[in-house]
Amino acid sequence: MLSDIEYKKLAWHSRRGMRELDLLLLPFVEKCLPQLSEDERAQYRRLLMEEDQDLYNWLVMREPVPHPELVAIIERVRGAG
Repeated sequence: MLSDIEYKKLAWHSRRGMRELDLLLLPFVEKCLPQLSEDERAQYRRLLMEEDQDLYNWLVMREPVPHPELVAIIERVRGAG
C-alpha cells in the first residue's frame, strides 16, 4: 500500500522543471500512482533517476528505451496522459 509520505515524495520528484515532462508525468502521478504495485512503484522510482532529456525522448518515442526493466512503466506513463 502506498503511504501518503511515499506518494508525496514520488509526486515531488515527478516535477522535473521541464514543462513537457511535467505534462507527461504529473497526470500519471494523479491518475495511476496510488494503484501501482510495489514492483511498479520501484520501476517508477528507477525511472525518475534518469536524466530529463532521456526520459522525454523515451516517453515521446524519439529513442528506444535502452533499459528493458523500464519499458512497462514507460508504457503506463504514456497511457495516462
